[in-house]
This record gives sequence, C-alpha cells and structure tokens, in this order.
Amino acid sequence: MDDLEKAVLISFDETGTVDSALKSQAVAFCQQMKESPTVGRVCIEKLVFCKLVQVQFWCLQTVQEVISGRYSLLSLEEKDFFRKSVFSLCGFDGIDDENAVRLLEGPAFIKNKLAQVLVTLIYFEYPLVWSSVFVDLLSQLSKGAMVIDMFCRVLNALDDELISLDYTRTADETVIANRVKDAMRQQCIGQIVRVWYDIVCMYKNTDQELCSGVLDTMRRYISWIDIGLVMNDVFMPLLFELILVDGSSEQLRGAACSCVLAVVSKRMEPQPKLNILQGIQIGRVFGLVTGDSDSELVSKVAALITGFAVEVLDCSKRVSTEDAKRVSTELMNEVLPSVFYVMQNCEVDSTFSIVQFLSSYVATMKSLSPLTEKQLVHVRQILEVIRSQIRYDPAYRNNLDMLDKIGREEEDRMFEFRKDLFVLLSSVGRAAPEVTQVFIRNALNSAVASSSDVNVEEVEAALSLLHALRESLSDESIRNGSGLLSELVPMLISTRFPCHSSRSVALVYLETITRYMKFVMENTQYIPMVLTAFLDDRGIHHQNLHVSRRASYLFMRVVKLLKAKLVPFIEKILQSLQDTVSQITSMDFTSNQCSGAEDGSHIFEAIGILIGMEDVPVEKQSEYLASLLTPLCRQIEVLLMNAKILNPEESPAKVANIQQIIMAINALSKGFSERLVNASRPAIGLMFKQTLDALLQILIAFPKIEPLRSKITSFIHRMVDTLGASVFPYIPKALEQLLAESETKEMVGLLVLLNQLICKFNTSVHGILEEVFPTIAGRIFPIIPRNGFPSGPGTNTEEMRELQELQKTLYTFLHVITTHGLSSVFLSTKSRAYLEPTMQLLLYTACNHKDTVVRKACVQIFIRLIKDWSVGPYGGEEKVPGFQSFVIEVFGTNCCLYSVLDKSFDFRDANTLILFGEIVVAQKVMYEKFGNDFLIHFVSKSFQSVHCPQDLAEQYCQKLQGADIKAFRSFYQSLIENLRGQQNGNLVFR
Repeated sequence: MDDLEKAVLISFDETGTVDSALKSQAVAFCQQMKESPTVGRVCIEKLVFCKLVQVQFWCLQTVQEVISGRYSLLSLEEKDFFRKSVFSLCGFDGIDDENAVRLLEGPAFIKNKLAQVLVTLIYFEYPLVWSSVFVDLLSQLSKGAMVIDMFCRVLNALDDELISLDYTRTADETVIANRVKDAMRQQCIGQIVRVWYDIVCMYKNTDQELCSGVLDTMRRYISWIDIGLVMNDVFMPLLFELILVDGSSEQLRGAACSCVLAVVSKRMEPQPKLNILQGIQIGRVFGLVTGDSDSELVSKVAALITGFAVEVLDCSKRVSTEDAKRVSTELMNEVLPSVFYVMQNCEVDSTFSIVQFLSSYVATMKSLSPLTEKQLVHVRQILEVIRSQIRYDPAYRNNLDMLDKIGREEEDRMFEFRKDLFVLLSSVGRAAPEVTQVFIRNALNSAVASSSDVNVEEVEAALSLLHALRESLSDESIRNGSGLLSELVPMLISTRFPCHSSRSVALVYLETITRYMKFVMENTQYIPMVLTAFLDDRGIHHQNLHVSRRASYLFMRVVKLLKAKLVPFIEKILQSLQDTVSQITSMDFTSNQCSGAEDGSHIFEAIGILIGMEDVPVEKQSEYLASLLTPLCRQIEVLLMNAKILNPEESPAKVANIQQIIMAINALSKGFSERLVNASRPAIGLMFKQTLDALLQILIAFPKIEPLRSKITSFIHRMVDTLGASVFPYIPKALEQLLAESETKEMVGLLVLLNQLICKFNTSVHGILEEVFPTIAGRIFPIIPRNGFPSGPGTNTEEMRELQELQKTLYTFLHVITTHGLSSVFLSTKSRAYLEPTMQLLLYTACNHKDTVVRKACVQIFIRLIKDWSVGPYGGEEKVPGFQSFVIEVFGTNCCLYSVLDKSFDFRDANTLILFGEIVVAQKVMYEKFGNDFLIHFVSKSFQSVHCPQDLAEQYCQKLQGADIKAFRSFYQSLIENLRGQQNGNLVFR
C-alpha cells in the first residue's frame, strides 16, 4: 500500500479512531495529489489494480474532476487515453492483465460513479468528437448481464446528469442536452430500443432483476424518443405480458407498468394522444388493483390507472371534434370506477392529486345539463371518496376527546387536509345539488343506524359534509329550504346521535346547526328544537368542557340571529341556564372549574341580548336583570370585605373569581342599548350605575392587581356606551384610581378610554380632561424620549415596544383633544407647565417620525392649534404668548421646509404624499392667520437658508396667496424637488 492509498483510507475514515491532525494531513496530501498534472494517469492505474473501494471511489471522483475541470487544457493524447481507459474500465473492452481488477464486480456506488465518469466524457465529446460512443457500447452487450447492467447505469447517469427535466439546468447544459438527444435520435435510439426489447425477451425468465433495470432505464427515455418505437404491435404486447403474467416478479411487473405510464404521460397533441390511450386497452389491468394494497405491483398499477385518467381528462378538454369527445367520454367512463377504487383503497402516488383531478372532472360537468345517468353515478362515487377521505382514524378517538397533544396535532392535520376536499364538495354541490343532498341524507341515516361503538367517525364525517355543503348554497335557498334542505335541517336539529358524547361529533353538530340558522329564522316552528339542542347535554350541558364552552359561544350567535323571535322562550332559556349561571355567581367558583373564562361571558352576553330587548315587558326585564346583577354584586361585596384578611394561597383564586364576575357583568350589559337604559327604561340604567359603583370599589381594595384594573377599564368602556352622559359622575373617581398605580401598558388603555369619552361627549368632558391631563402628561413625558427611540441590537425589548405603543397612543390622544375643540385644556393653569414639552415633542415627531401616519397626525394638531390660538393677521393680544413666533420660525421652517427637503421624504410613497398635503395646508393656514409675518420670514429667512432662487421664491408667494390649493401643492412639490437638486446631502433637522 503506497502513500496515496494510505492517505485516501485515512481521509475516508469515519470510525473516529484516527487522530484529527493525521486526518487533516491525509486530506491535504490527497488535495495536493489532485493538483498534479499526472494525477489522471495515476488514478487510472490505481483503478486497474487496486482493490480498495475507498481508493477506487477517490480515483473515479478525481478522474471526473480532471475531465470536467481541465478538458480544454488536455492534449489530444490525454483525451484519447481517458476515452479508451474509461471505456475499458466499464467492461466494454478487456484489459490484458490477469491481475486487473474488474470494477463491474464491485459495489453499486462504484459502478454508478464509473458511469458518471463516462457520461462526463459524453458531455464533452458526443457527437462531435466521439460520435460512435453509443454504437461502441451496443456492440459490447453480447458479453452478458454484467455489461448490460453497466450500459443501463450509463444511460441512467446520462439522464440524471444531463437530460432529465426534473433537475434545474443551466442554459449551456440545456443546449448540450438537446444536442445529445438530437444526435441519439438520428443515430442510435432505434437500435437502443430494439436492444432493450431483445434483452427483456432473452432474460425475462432467467434474470428478472436485470430486465427490471432495463425497463426502468427505458421509462426515463420514453418522454423524448419517438413514441412509435415503443407504442407498437411488438413492444406493447411484451409490456402487458409482463404486467399480466403471474409468474414474473413484482419488481419486473411494476417496471413494465411504469413504462406504460410513461407512454400514457408523454406530451403530444390531443388527437394522437387519444389514439394512443384508446389503443392501450387499459381495462386489462383493472383487476390487478384489487390485490394486496401494500404490494409494489398494486402501487404501480394504481399509478398507471390514475395517470391514464389524468391524461384522458386533459384530452377531453383539448379535443374539438364530436367523435373525439365521444371517445374521451367512453375512456373516462371506463377508467373512473377503478380510479375511485384506487382513491379509497390504495396508497396514491404522490404526483397524483385526488382533489385536483376530481375538481377538474367536476368542472367539466358544469357546462352539461342535465347530467347523464353515468355522470350521476360518478358524482355519487366522488362523494363517497370525499366521505372516506375526511373520516378520522378511530385510533385517535380518545386523543380527540381529551384533546391532548396527539389529538390537537391530528385535528390540525385533518383541518388542513380537509380544506381542498370541502372545496371539491362545494363544486359537486353546485353541479349536482340534488344528488349531493340525497347522499348526505343517506350518510346521516346510515351513521345513526350503525352501532355507537363504530359510528363516531361516520357521524362526524356525515355532519362535516352537511356543514361544508353550506358553502355551495345561497342564503335564499337555505331560507326557502330548497331541495332536500327542508328535510335535512329538521332531521339535523331533531336527531340525537348515539355517539353525541364524543367531543368531535358534538362540536360539528352544533357548528352545523348554527350554519343553517337562516332556515330556522324563516321556519320558526323549529326554534324549540334548536333551543333544546343547545341547552341540553348535546350543547351547553355537554360533559366535555371544550364542547360546553364552544356551545356557549355558538348559542350567543344563535340568540343574536333570532333575537325578538326568542322572547316567548326567555323563561325556559333562563331556567335551563340557571345552573350554568350559578357556576359564575357561586361563591364556590374557582378558576380551575372553568379555565378559559370566555365561555361564561358568552352565556351572559346571550342572556343580555335576550333580556335587553324592548320587546321584553319592563317589569320582567327589571326582574331578570336584578336576579343576575344582585347576586354578582353581593359576591363582589363579600370578596371586598375579606380582601384585607386573604392569605397568599387564597388570593389568586379570589382575584380570578372577581375577574370572572366583572367579565360576566360586562358581557351582560352588551344587550342593553343607551336609548333603553337612559330614555325608555331609566330603572335599568340605575341598576347598571349601582353596579358600576360597586365595581369601582375593587380598585380601592385591589389597587395594584393589573388584570382587575384592566377588566374594570373594559367595563367603564362598556358603560360609556351603555349609560351615555349619565356615566359622568363616576368617571373622575374611576380615573383617579386608575391613574394612581398605572404602569406603561395600563396608560395605553387609559388614553384609549379618554379618547372614547372625548369622541362621544366632545367639549362636555372639558372639566374631566382639565383635571387629568396634568397627571397624564407628568406620568408619560418623562419616560418617552423626545428625540426618538434608539435602534440597533438590544433595543427591541418588551419594555421598548410598550413605550412605542404608549407614544403612538399619546399622539392619538393629543390629536383627539385638538380636533374636538378641547385645545384650551393645554392652557389651563395646571397644564401650562407641560405646554412647551408638548410642543417640542409634536414638532420633533412631525419632522422625524418613521411612521408618516403619525407625522401627519402631528401636523394636523399644529394646524388645529394655529386656528384655535391665533388672533388673525391684523394683530391683537396673543392668546398664547410666543406661540406665533414658535410656529412661524420653528415649525414652519423645520417641518414645512427642512423635513420635506430631506431625501428620505419619498414622494413616490402614498402615505408620504398625504403627509405632504397636510404640510401644504399648514402653510395656507399660517398665511391666513399670520399674514405677511409668516410669508416674509419663510421667504427671507427659511428659503434663503436653503439658497432658493429669487424667481422661485416670488412664484411661491403668488401661489400661496392664490385660491387654488391644488396648484399651490403641485408648485411646492416641484419647488422642493428643484431645491433638492441643488443640495449635496441631506439637511439636518434644526
């Protein structure tokens, strides 16, 4: 063993026993050898005599690299040497030495690598240099199976490395591939196909593995050779003989199937393709697909059948003659039953999409009316395929009921998997509505009739079909109960499935009822049945917590839809929900009993909608509301009395209890309108005021519990909408408590609440705002950076994001104040101290903020303040001393000129153009209010600082003084772009 062989063995070592330094040294030695000009000859010599496979592989790899990397630098003698040597190594020409190693007796990876080396030569030399390569190869095949196998490997490598379109190719590779294919077509492909035929005939009984390899190679080439070479009276009978005769191996029969599929899938014009499809007589293989579904043969036959069906469908769309359409229809009718069988019983080939194929087939039906009996049969089979595909595997039944990790994963997977199938169902429902509805009715009947032990998945699938069918139905058809809907919906509502305890069945049952509520709205006789379904153990009282939660939400949606139609049933509903409501109102309630508080709130929202209607008699309404609010408020009182003596273990449960009560009251109030509680039935309003008063005590007892403060804030929002102006007396106290302990996150919620108050009541909130603004400003201004937020690594923290959100909400708050006639709040005695910081913050933001929408809001604030605080162009005592000079000299120059001159101000951006429009309006307003004071400063000082030409400055004055703001805006944009052209670099905000 010489040094090279040792180095290769060490570099290939994967045992971990070789010292890393020694391995690195070996790799370096091998690399150094590769750079030697004689390495090619060294490697060929090693390949002839060395028996070590690692060395053989390294040498083959190196020879390939030499040929591919240095071909243009090789001499004619060296090229001839490689050509003859590689050809000999492939076994096509003997080496006269009894000690020579036969690579063809080595492992598959060595033979494959050797084939790649020969293909590299073909890449460079065929057909221009080595034009006889394939003829030379063919002449050697009589040497036997080993050489035939190598010949197939060479053709496979040629397909992989150069011809196959399954891989991305460069433009040069595509040109060479086409050159090789054209030359082979002209010179030898006919001979190669005949040799394939002869080999299969010769070895089919003695070496079926070799025959399988030959057919696999042939399959690769069918897509680009003359189809007549295979699709003829000689080769096709041989292929079908191999497929249909039991004595052959599954591997050989499957390989023959793949060749027929390649013929079927070959791209060509529709009429010749149709002739081929007709000539194949595909019906001969249908019986084979019913064998063992796990066998390789059944898998290959299934792929052939589905591939055939896809091609027939494609032809049917592209042929134009009536005769061709008839033939394609006959072929489709012949193959479809087997396709449906494959879909339901076999492992479908990954390249075949069941949904895509069936959707395309159904699309062909849309133009046909009426459908033929055969097509109606196919529709039923399609529906059966959909039903079988959407069924859950019973193995996951317990996981889905408990909704553990496995159950969640399976539910998510099926949700995605079903999407396309349900789209297909909708298409079928539109093409054949009656057949689809009859199928779903029969599926439901069948599911109900079967044993409860086995029908969980059947019932769930049948209900899911009805649920998904809704997509193909119009609202009108549902209201009218078109087709079988007048039978299906009542059947759905009235049925009690034996497996209703199953979570998946119960959920889809309730979802489906909700989807068809428009039918019930028109057919009110079914309302009692709907209520029973939701209120008994199929819905809100279901044993599974997930079901009862979802049922509560869906019931709330049903109540919203039916509203006044439910008034006669309110007593029954409240009675049925009494135990559910008591879980919320009970002192025994803990967060563990009902994790996920939203289900309780949905029940209360539904009740609120029911009892909050004006159709309910006033006495009954008061009685219903009192029966709910009184125990809730009493529970709050008890909890607050015990708040100070709670031990740490009890506290979380009590806080969760209070949270749940607040959410319940909040949800309940959603059903009551402002008009009802304030105008028509003030007694109801009084109850909510008393409740609000009781809940505000929570802020005193638990001043630092953020979740409770958040829930109280949310309830105040609701009361502002419900009680209207009568909520005013409670607001100061609430704001005082909320402001006392507020964190950054809470300040955002507080500002949103104030925005709601301002937008709803306008100047009526002046007094409240005057009181709280100094506190808010004093809390926020110190923590918000005046000159923007830092950027870069480590700045995107949760705290920084909260501050950014607070800043954005603050700008909205200031905008709402100024646009609702409340700017005088800034000038109050208590707020004066914050006037200057407010103006500086607004100024910096108007000029520099990354969000142009925020900048626009700040410019609009300045516009409004200018209108509110200026005395007009004819003088008089200033309302706000120094404001006019600040606006003219600082805001006007920095925002209206410098900020738009900066190249980051992009006129191609839509939001930036809107901001620019506001800046233009600001200049107009400044001229209207300040007259020549603004104009003289802007032209003589601001323009001069940016070297604006005199003629443009004069035009600016004319346009600003004119009445056409569009003309002024257009001119000012061109002025800015003109000035930018004179600047080198960006202007810095001053």
